Amino acid sequence: MGRLFGTDGVRGVANADLTAELALGLSVAAAHVLAEAGSFRGHRPVAVVGRDPRASGEFLEAAIVAGLASAGVDVLRVGVLPTPAVAYLTGALGADLGVMLSASHNAMPDNGVKFLARGGHKLDDDLEDRIERIYEEHRAGEPWDRPTGSGVGRVKDYTEGFDQYVAHLIGVLPNRLDGLKIVLDEAHGAAAWVSPEAFSRAGAEIVTIGAQPDGLNINDGCGSTHLELLKAAVVEHGADFGIAHDGDADRCLAIDGDGNEVDGDQILAVLALDLRERGGLRENTVVGTVMSNLGFKLAMEREGINLVETAVGDRYVLESMKEHGYALGGEQSGHVIVLDHATTGDGTLTGLLLAARVASTGRTLADLAGVMQRLPQVLVNVPDVDKSRVDTAPELAAAVAEAERELGTTGRVLLRSSGTEPLVRVMVEAADIDHARSVAGRLADVVKSVLG
Repeated sequence: MGRLFGTDGVRGVANADLTAELALGLSVAAAHVLAEAGSFRGHRPVAVVGRDPRASGEFLEAAIVAGLASAGVDVLRVGVLPTPAVAYLTGALGADLGVMLSASHNAMPDNGVKFLARGGHKLDDDLEDRIERIYEEHRAGEPWDRPTGSGVGRVKDYTEGFDQYVAHLIGVLPNRLDGLKIVLDEAHGAAAWVSPEAFSRAGAEIVTIGAQPDGLNINDGCGSTHLELLKAAVVEHGADFGIAHDGDADRCLAIDGDGNEVDGDQILAVLALDLRERGGLRENTVVGTVMSNLGFKLAMEREGINLVETAVGDRYVLESMKEHGYALGGEQSGHVIVLDHATTGDGTLTGLLLAARVASTGRTLADLAGVMQRLPQVLVNVPDVDKSRVDTAPELAAAVAEAERELGTTGRVLLRSSGTEPLVRVMVEAADIDHARSVAGRLADVVKSVLG
């Protein structure tokens, strides 16, 4: 079988790929790896377990809790909360590990298991490999070391987590949001109650959509992957702007007062200037990815802010931030990490900080987001090719070099292989969308010809 862990935990169709048996076995393996990594510190290890509202999360949570308790881990069950809330509580409560059940922006039939290490940090590849190895050894017949009697873990509902997390969010804000009218699209997901509560306590007048999760409607035509409803609601209610989350609320996109999208790069640009103004942008540096829009890069150059680019994926952004001590990083998709206040992307926190900037400056979101001009970006997926040769084929390198000469300083080309599929992604940015499409089409043809 292939590697169980993907770029963000273990995901699959619930009760088909991701079964109760798999969830239970992984939780026991994680208990052995992560609880031991905490050295038990003289007490029985503790885990924080949360989930998004998916129906399948109910039985998967039961399996995870059973596995952890059977391995001698005490469990604090926090219920439906965003991924960043579970990460925050894992750290704030001094737990040895955290577990979040969610498939983020995926459709309802999917679900996922995401493990967090002590402090609420995502696992590195080594820890994931160790968990998977122990799980596979057990499947092959290696017996678990099981405690009995008073050694088994105890399970407790920890309802205080909701207020703790909201208080944390409010405490981070540099100013209140009084006078702002904001539409919140909660994607019928994990932030359906937390986000409205936080924005209201901060002083904003709110209108909510996508905030009635029933276990089946998560991400269904709403949230950060479907912005049409939010655009309409912002205009209908005459709101200052709108905020959209995904199913587990680790990302944030926005809609300005005119109904225009404000993506993760633009949000990152606004927050970078805000953080620098408040003296919090360490090393005068922000971290993005190779897929960050060229307009973002040009804006940071113009503003005198350094940009560090990583591979695509918020985990790589976070690794760079932790290694070098940077304070702010993120992706075009809306994963924004403010490392002084969160260990992972936090959509509610991002939205609150964006709102605080609007409130403190008195400027519209459209005006603030205008710090960068988002250049047209065309992405073409070329399937059924030998993606392993994308970086070594000389004919491809020559075609890319020619395209870069044609585009000059106002365009960009990026070719990269998919991490999960036999395809190559061709991305082209240019000042003109038709030009970008033309160049992308020609490059896609070369990829097919050379790597097909």
